[in-house]
Amino acid sequence: MRVTGLIRVVAFVFTMVAMWVFLRSYVSFNRKTIRLPRWLEFCVTFPGIPNNKCGLSKPCQDNFFAFKLSSGAANVVGPSMCFENEIIMSPVRNNVGRGLNIALVNGSTGQVTKKGSFDMYSGEPKLLIQFLEEIPDSTLVLVASYDDPGTKMNDKIRTLFSNLGSSYAKQLGFRDSWVFLGAKDLKNKSPYEQFLKNNPETNKYEGWPELLELEGCVPRKVF
Repeated sequence: MRVTGLIRVVAFVFTMVAMWVFLRSYVSFNRKTIRLPRWLEFCVTFPGIPNNKCGLSKPCQDNFFAFKLSSGAANVVGPSMCFENEIIMSPVRNNVGRGLNIALVNGSTGQVTKKGSFDMYSGEPKLLIQFLEEIPDSTLVLVASYDDPGTKMNDKIRTLFSNLGSSYAKQLGFRDSWVFLGAKDLKNKSPYEQFLKNNPETNKYEGWPELLELEGCVPRKVF
């Protein structure tokens, strides 16, 4: 019995060491190949620790909403959206998908009213057109790309996003990275947008550009 017990102990120790080596190598590999958003952990407030909403570097003023968006990383890690310290879309919540991920927020109350994921590689563009055409007035529109946001993009969709304040919708193409916050019937171009073209010479990942992160304070019911 003592020999059997010793063997079990040795086997257990060996297994734990092997798992430790594997996990250390796996985490190291992922850190080198895919840079994950570092702000997600700050969207939870811990007692005694002063955290800004969504992990912003500075707090937002009164009558402003805090937000932070992250596009997907290649076709490996999906995008994430934080609004007023709540993760509203992310891989962990299992509500993101390939293409364009969109969340609608009431511009007065800050309440999330609708969310959707639209496959822009093999999906049906009419679904996205209907979604965009039905956006109510005074609505904030948060957008984050993942994998490929541009293959099924057409002139109608580009115009709808441009009307929401986008400066880059007309350029969006195959595997580009894009994060954007606009609003219904915005008269001017939104200051909340980042865009990165898929370029083999400058891509961070093999076949995809670097992920994008966008943060800021958007005024309540002011556009």
